[in-house]
Formats: sequence, C-alpha cells, structure tokens
Amino acid sequence: MTAASGSGLRRDLALKRPDDVYNAIVDAHRDLDDAACRAFDARLILLLANQVGDDAAVLAAIDAARETA
Repeated sequence: MTAASGSGLRRDLALKRPDDVYNAIVDAHRDLDDAACRAFDARLILLLANQVGDDAAVLAAIDAARETA
C-alpha cells in the first residue's frame, strides 16, 4: 500500500499543544538505553495504532513516514 494524496491520511496539525506532546515523548526516553528506547517506541507505536483503530490509516502513515526517512 502506498500513501497517495487520496489515502485519507490526515496531514494537517491536529494536536492542540504539539510542542508539549513532542517534549513528553522526548522526556519519556530520558535515562533509557538503546534497547529500552526501542522497546518503549514499539509499545507507544502499538498503543497509538490501536487508538487510531483504522488499519488502512496506520499503513498509510507507515508509508508516509518511510517516504520522509
């Protein structure tokens, strides 16, 4: 699946306080080694994907993130 413009993936900023969210994510990694950071990231990603609850949207987001990597 590719993330085309018609994928329905939301690209506008939806967070009310994006800097606070970003800082909370960065702070959550503090004092974690590389393995713990990867495990935390995996848990966070799965929790957020479940919150989205739409397989197609999650797959489109994966494709979009890979495009910018």
